[in-house]
Amino acid sequence: MYIEFILQDNFTGMKQLSSALLVMTFSFLLVQKGQAQQIDSMMSVYAEQFPTEKMHIHFDKSMYNKEETIFYKVYLLSGTELSGLSKNVYLEWYDTTGKMLKQTVAPLYQSTAKGSFELPADYTGNFIHVKAFTRWMLNDEPAFRYEKDININISTANPPKKQPIVFRTRVETFPEGGTLVSGLTTRIAFKATNQFGLPVFIKGYVVNDKNKILDTLRTKHDGMGSFWLLPNPQESYKLNWTDENGKTGTTPITVSKTQGARISIKTTNEKALVQVERTQNVPDNFRKMNLLVHMNQVLYYKVSLNASEKLLLNAEVPIDELPTGILQFTLFTSDWLPIAERIIFVNNRLHEFNTKLNPALVSLDKRGKNVYEISVSDTATTNMSVSITDASIGEPDERTIFSDILLSSEIKGKIYNPGYYLSSDADTVTANLDLVMLTNGWRRFDWEKVKAGITPTLQYPAETDFMKITGKVFADKSILNSKPLLLNLIIAGKDSSRNFVFLPVDKEGNFEQKSAFFYDTARIFYSFNGNDKLTDLTQVKFENGLLRQTPKKIQFTDTYRPLRYSDSIAKARMNYFLNEQELLKKRMASATLQEVIVKARAKTKEQQLDERYTRGMFSGGDAYSFDMTDDPSANGAIDVLSYLQGKVAGLMVTGTGTGATVSWRGAVPNLFLNESPSSIDMIQTMNVRDIAMIKVFRPPFFGATGGGSGGAIAIYTKKGADTRGNNPNSKGLENTILGGYSRFKEFFNPSYEKANDNFETDNRTTIYWNPYLITNKKNPRVRIQFYNNDVTKKFLLVLEGVNTDGKMTRVVKLIE
Repeated sequence: MYIEFILQDNFTGMKQLSSALLVMTFSFLLVQKGQAQQIDSMMSVYAEQFPTEKMHIHFDKSMYNKEETIFYKVYLLSGTELSGLSKNVYLEWYDTTGKMLKQTVAPLYQSTAKGSFELPADYTGNFIHVKAFTRWMLNDEPAFRYEKDININISTANPPKKQPIVFRTRVETFPEGGTLVSGLTTRIAFKATNQFGLPVFIKGYVVNDKNKILDTLRTKHDGMGSFWLLPNPQESYKLNWTDENGKTGTTPITVSKTQGARISIKTTNEKALVQVERTQNVPDNFRKMNLLVHMNQVLYYKVSLNASEKLLLNAEVPIDELPTGILQFTLFTSDWLPIAERIIFVNNRLHEFNTKLNPALVSLDKRGKNVYEISVSDTATTNMSVSITDASIGEPDERTIFSDILLSSEIKGKIYNPGYYLSSDADTVTANLDLVMLTNGWRRFDWEKVKAGITPTLQYPAETDFMKITGKVFADKSILNSKPLLLNLIIAGKDSSRNFVFLPVDKEGNFEQKSAFFYDTARIFYSFNGNDKLTDLTQVKFENGLLRQTPKKIQFTDTYRPLRYSDSIAKARMNYFLNEQELLKKRMASATLQEVIVKARAKTKEQQLDERYTRGMFSGGDAYSFDMTDDPSANGAIDVLSYLQGKVAGLMVTGTGTGATVSWRGAVPNLFLNESPSSIDMIQTMNVRDIAMIKVFRPPFFGATGGGSGGAIAIYTKKGADTRGNNPNSKGLENTILGGYSRFKEFFNPSYEKANDNFETDNRTTIYWNPYLITNKKNPRVRIQFYNNDVTKKFLLVLEGVNTDGKMTRVVKLIE
């Protein structure tokens, strides 16, 4: 919805319009309906058919040591709602030279995705650069895609060799509205930064070509400030400045026009106070002007300005019921030529939902147990992530879910510490945020194309479905046209899963299966239905439909960047954790060196099975392993637990069949089938001959929820060469390997429930990470539980999330 109103030549009285939202004197005039209606309709087309996506990533902390794992959660919105446009998200990781280290892809669940990245052991850079996007976002300008430098702590013992950094200051000027017109007093903002985009403090003077001082110059906040100037057509102007390092410089001020109009805006909580001024001599199309007020490609107000007699016009535009975000004002001539643009930030707190944190049990002791309850009063379903770290290693990330979605995703250029601008409603913060509005470019319409009815050219269609199995059959035309072909597929995943799919092949040889879903890789066995010999006469190419970009390099301004971290205490704390991790690694290497050398000589059958079947917490470990493929006694076993009875010291099995019970050291072990949680009913009904291996983990087993105080029994069914009648390849089927979604590491949350659970030193800097906390109307509360490490005395909790209405939340709490 938008309100169309037309302003008279002066602002003398007030009149209520549309439920007291609009107050001004006005008279209705005829607008050039053709182009006006064209612009209205095209803006609606852009909003509906070409929405923009905005992204935020919640990282578990703001700084990492080498070899640590970066855990993260992606949030994707469009306008003021969750984005339902894309189903996949891509992340690219670059080192300090701009070389791509890895690309990962993950499915989006409720417009969110989780993931991880493991820092290489030999990494020497002081940052990792990450770029994140959906396929749809590639149609947008690169300036609006997600990019971030993640700080990496470098050991002070062996710092990388680097040249001293020579800082170079750049000062830019930005007339309000975009142009500086002779004869019109205009506010000019300035921004001082170095080559890394970091703010620089400057002071100086505004002078004319006779070197006369017209105004003083001094930064107000993070390298930004402003001054007023009345340009004279016979003069030129410049800034003479000195930066914080004592270096001097000059920045010219360009007067771009001798006649025209300017726009100036101030805001209150309820209104935007708009002032439009023109020069005395202007073309006729400046005597009546149009103003469009829009946000997220949606038009809210259209104003016609009658400046045929008056040079200065004022208006009040209501903003108190608008969504939170960047509101754009575009000034046009009467024939719809854009002449000035200005943006402001509207913050009515309509973008938030409230989240409360209630401590049920707090312990900062060594390995102390902590329990917190998170409650949401909103009835909409929420999707949140929470990180708890050692508070002494640094501050929360300078980027927040609010600043990324509402601010950075709409602004061109780097905003230093963007989270600050949405941290408070104080007048000083609001004024500083307006400086950001004045000193950065923003997402703009190409108005000439809008007027002409030209829509954007899209190179990258949206991925409205998850990954798929697609491809082409290459064969003689006579084969493809003879009769309908049907491909039989067996998709064998690394998790031992098998899916059977039947795909029709069209006359061009194309086939497609939507919503295929697997991680890592899968082996695809295939044949043609009713004619196995066709595999010898054809070639079949498979693809997963995901975007796979070739490794590339990006160019940084400088390959070594100064860290934002200036807290020497936090730096020392990170070095402490790094040194502790190095000492632990050396102790473990020394303790296991002899064993590793012996194993390298000849791997046992159990070790070979372990490598083929297990992963993550299930690989290796303190466990009994049983090779069921080469054990005669397995053929005579009634069920799994009967087979194990008497083979594992301390494992107690009573009863048989589904009525059996099992315990170990007074606790019940967790049961897993192919590394997925299972039950006695399921495993006791299995045919023992279908089992390849059984692993019995001694308590505790950290791969189980709650730490596995009763140990665990993991059962693996036969696959590959260990199967007999179940091996598709034994029937001579053609096969190939197809990549799927990236497999990510799960956060390890240890349990120290028992006092005698003595393990190696616990020096985790991230104490707890959970990327998926879900609440809804029936279950508005969720409880988290975690244990402290050995040394932390102060926690930093950061919680972020969204709900199904597109609202966001953020909670930062220091626990000490």
